[in-house]
Amino acid sequence: MQVPPLHKSIQVLLFAFLLFSGLYYTKSFLVPVTIAGLLAMLFLPITKKIEKRKVGKGWAALIIIILLLALLSGIIYLLSWQMSGIAEDASKIEAHLKTAMDSVMKTINKNLGISTYKQREIIEEQTAKAGTGSSKFFIGFVSSFTGILINFILVLVYLFLFLYFRGHIKNFILKLAPAAQKENTENIIQESSMVAQKYLTGLGTMIVMLWVMYGIGFSIVGVKSALFFAVLCGILEIIPFVGNLTGTALTLLMVISQGGGSGMVIGVLITYALVQFIQSYIIEPLVVGAEVNINPLFTILVLVIGEMVWGIPGMILAIPLLGIVKIICDNVEGLKPYGFLIGMEQKKPKRLPISQRFKKWKK
Repeated sequence: MQVPPLHKSIQVLLFAFLLFSGLYYTKSFLVPVTIAGLLAMLFLPITKKIEKRKVGKGWAALIIIILLLALLSGIIYLLSWQMSGIAEDASKIEAHLKTAMDSVMKTINKNLGISTYKQREIIEEQTAKAGTGSSKFFIGFVSSFTGILINFILVLVYLFLFLYFRGHIKNFILKLAPAAQKENTENIIQESSMVAQKYLTGLGTMIVMLWVMYGIGFSIVGVKSALFFAVLCGILEIIPFVGNLTGTALTLLMVISQGGGSGMVIGVLITYALVQFIQSYIIEPLVVGAEVNINPLFTILVLVIGEMVWGIPGMILAIPLLGIVKIICDNVEGLKPYGFLIGMEQKKPKRLPISQRFKKWKK
């Protein structure tokens, strides 16, 4: 019996609703598992090289965990070292902020007629209200920090288990596939792993390059703790589109609060523009490449959906996950149209002039 088109549409919408509802309500479980899965794909080549030196799977996975912890510890140490310099200037920053606040109050008084006394009264009233909820804020902060710590430990545990049992998991997936599709299924697993590896490796390399470029640019401009803001802008690049803007905005706010003039602000903006130009037209095509070949429309859509379902982790994971979905669609006959829709249309190579074709033929 043929299903009417309307019923098919309703089934697709119902499936999408159930899928996104399930992803949303299982966020606390799925996010650590997904992060660990992508990290396992990233570190798989290193794990195999370690195992070739006659190291057991368990020890190889443990070495990967230690390397990851050492990398994160180095980044945290670098940020905390630079933060100490900002903390030393805390009194100066506070004085600059007070001066800026007085200037804003005078402007409001002049243009809107609200006296500085009335403005201070409103600020004190709002501060008092905020103070009543400070205990709730502290409890919420402790709860959030505890949640992040637990998720981090879970990611490490899942990463170890994925690396250790990767062969068992792969064989399980192959057993699920029909006999005629086993080779195709193995190709999907291999290509998905390669895409995740190349995308994450390219992203990591690009972030290091951004650290160098932002560090040089901010140092030339004269930003205090330039290395801290360079590292911050680079790390935030893992959140596409939003991260680089957020990092630059925070840098500008700190420059203004430190008493930096208009020349320094313009210098930061010029640095941002130059770095973005180099990143978009040189670094990304060479380093990241077109491994995750997704058109801009679906890139933006998946980022918005990822944020709605999983928050910031969803935005970070959205692009590599959609890249894996595209590979699955490209290799499954019934899903190929969806793979075409998600991806970029391949440009036809330009036809060479007759003279050049003749020279090429003679060679």
